[in-house]
Amino acid sequence: MSVSESIHWESIFSFKSILYIILGATCATVAIKGFMIPNHFIDGGVTGISILIHEIFHIDVSIPLLLINVPFIIIGYFKIGKTFAVHAFIAVILLAILLQFIEIPAITNDKVLIAIFGGLFIGLGIGFVIKGGGVIDGLEVIAEYSNKKFALSAGEIIMVINTIIFLIAAYSLGIEKAMYSILTYFTALQVSEYVVDGFEEYTSLTVISSKHEEMKSMIVNDYNKAISVYKGERGYLPGSFDIKHDTDIVVTVVTRLEIHKLKNAIFQMDPKAFLFIQRIKEVGGGEIKRLRNH
Repeated sequence: MSVSESIHWESIFSFKSILYIILGATCATVAIKGFMIPNHFIDGGVTGISILIHEIFHIDVSIPLLLINVPFIIIGYFKIGKTFAVHAFIAVILLAILLQFIEIPAITNDKVLIAIFGGLFIGLGIGFVIKGGGVIDGLEVIAEYSNKKFALSAGEIIMVINTIIFLIAAYSLGIEKAMYSILTYFTALQVSEYVVDGFEEYTSLTVISSKHEEMKSMIVNDYNKAISVYKGERGYLPGSFDIKHDTDIVVTVVTRLEIHKLKNAIFQMDPKAFLFIQRIKEVGGGEIKRLRNH
C-alpha cells in the first residue's frame, strides 16, 4: 500500500467503526482486568508481554501496552496504511485509558473458567477491533513486516514470539499458570477468528467425476448452490497412464454446516468420485449469499 495514501476520516469516524472499537476495547478490558491480571494469567502478543511486565516489575499494564504498541503502529502506518494506523492508535489509546481508570473485581478464581472466559473476552476484543479497522495487538503488524525480511511466514513468526512469551511466563509465574495461559491464548485465537470471519465459515468443494453432468445438476438443482466449471482431464492412473478422459471439474462454495450432507450425496451418486475441500477465508459477490436465502 502506498505511503501517500490519504487518511479516510469518514471511515475512521463512521458509526460502525467507532462501535466496533469501543466494544473491542471494552471486552479486552474485562478480560485483562476481570480475569487475567487478578489470577496472574497472560495472553500472547503485546497483551501477554504487557501483563508479564506488570507481573514482574509491578508497572500498570496500560503503560507497556501503549508503549510497545506504538512502534508497531508506526510500522503499520508506512507498511499497511495510514487509515489502519489511525484506527489502531485510537483502539490502543482507548484500551489503555480503560485499563488505567476502570476497576473490575476478579470475576472468578476457577482456573478453567479464567482460561475459557478470559480467552473469550480477549478474543471478542481483538476481533471487534479488527472489524473496526484497527488492532489492539501490534504483533500482527510486525509479523507481516518481518515476513518480507525472513524466510518465515507471519504465522511462524507469531508462534516463535509467543513461544518465548510463554516460556518466560513458565519461569516467572510457574508452569501451571503458563499452561492455563496457553489455553487462554488459543481460546482467544479461535474466538477472534469467528468474530472476524463469521460463524458461517465457507468451504470450497471441488469434484472430479465421470458423472460430471449429473453432479452439476444435483448441486445446482437439488442443493441450490452456484457452481463454477473448469474443463480438464481425468485418468493418468498408475498402470494406465495413457488412459484419460475429458471431464468437467465442478467447484462450489458451501458452509461448514452443508459440507457433510453434500459430500454424502456426491459419493452416493458416484462412489469413485474424487473431491477435495479447501477452507476459504472470505467470499464476496456472485450467487453465494442470494442463493442461500431461497
